[in-house]
Amino acid sequence: MSNRNIRAEPVVGRAVEDQEVEIVERKGLGHPDSLCDGIAEHVSQALARAYLDRVGKVLHYNTDETQLVAGRSAPAFGGGEVIDPIYLLITGRATKEYQGTKIPAETIALRAAREYFQQNFPYLDFGTDVVVDVKLGEGSGDLQDVFGEDGVEVPMANDTSFGVGHAPLTETEKIVLEAEKQLNGHYSDENPVLGQDVKVMGKREGDTIDVTIAAAMVDRYVDDLDDYDDAVGGVREFVTDLASDYTDREVDVHVNTADDYEEGSIYLTSTGTSAEQGDDGSVGRGNRANGLITPNRSMSMEATSGKNPVNHIGKIYNLLSTEIAESVVDEVDGIRELRIRLLSQIGQPIDQPHVADASLVTENGVEVGDIESEVTDIIDRELANVTSITEQVIEGELSTF
Repeated sequence: MSNRNIRAEPVVGRAVEDQEVEIVERKGLGHPDSLCDGIAEHVSQALARAYLDRVGKVLHYNTDETQLVAGRSAPAFGGGEVIDPIYLLITGRATKEYQGTKIPAETIALRAAREYFQQNFPYLDFGTDVVVDVKLGEGSGDLQDVFGEDGVEVPMANDTSFGVGHAPLTETEKIVLEAEKQLNGHYSDENPVLGQDVKVMGKREGDTIDVTIAAAMVDRYVDDLDDYDDAVGGVREFVTDLASDYTDREVDVHVNTADDYEEGSIYLTSTGTSAEQGDDGSVGRGNRANGLITPNRSMSMEATSGKNPVNHIGKIYNLLSTEIAESVVDEVDGIRELRIRLLSQIGQPIDQPHVADASLVTENGVEVGDIESEVTDIIDRELANVTSITEQVIEGELSTF
């Protein structure tokens, strides 16, 4: 039997689905905060792979302080322009030399940023509409020592911190998450008028769900106000249909509610993101590791994107707790809601948390004690396999925002 400190107990209070009011948010791919998350994580993956290729292991680094300063633009029907470029600063720490091998960390970061923009933002011209700067300092000696030694199978935690995950998603959470993903997926592929900056806010009161969407429209595909209105209507209709796949509750969808057609004030952009005009961004200010902002749930304040995937608890435990919660709910019958909290202690192996806490809402007739051993066995199994999180993150198999 494992000696890990794993606890299981009933949730204090009601399941989120039983609460009268629920609020859920997702900042989409092109939101300035998500843009910083995406760049920071893509740069992180590139650095990790470069270290593995050059020295055979991931060295100390973090890119989770990336910042965006908004530009200025003049969108117009048929196509406008960016007047002042967006400024993006990739900043953090990186090892630039190891046992005589030099690693061009800042060049690697800049190349990764260019690749990310080209893959995800077709209306942003890298170097013209967005200017990227890289400033990566060296890590402190004590944290580099904690980072790990050769031959150590399980890394030591870099911090005393915690991660939180939950499962299953509520109906409102599923609608908000899928709405943004599909709008920025096959919907935008077929409707290029929709930009990447899509923010979705869900509110449930009793059995009525309101979904409010801020959707940036791309001016080159909009000839006039009627075109714009058609684009807004298309988003509304798509999300209304999508919601019916996840709930039988009443759903009302609202799109670009700040528009004033009489004044000509509409959400029109030249690049598909509000970062072109006044909206700044930072890593960690948006979605949590599961892709949502959920004030009805316990959440960690840690930024997940850009952190080192080897021993940085702010990344590993947030991702792992979410995977544990999903695994337990999939494998154990009788659970309505599950929250996992993992707490580390700096310098201790990451597979040995200071505590792993599972809080459950069970179905009628099921007590926590009835399923406690099944739950703790799965948690123990997943903790024993914690290093797989590192591999999945480096390969881009896990989303961090």
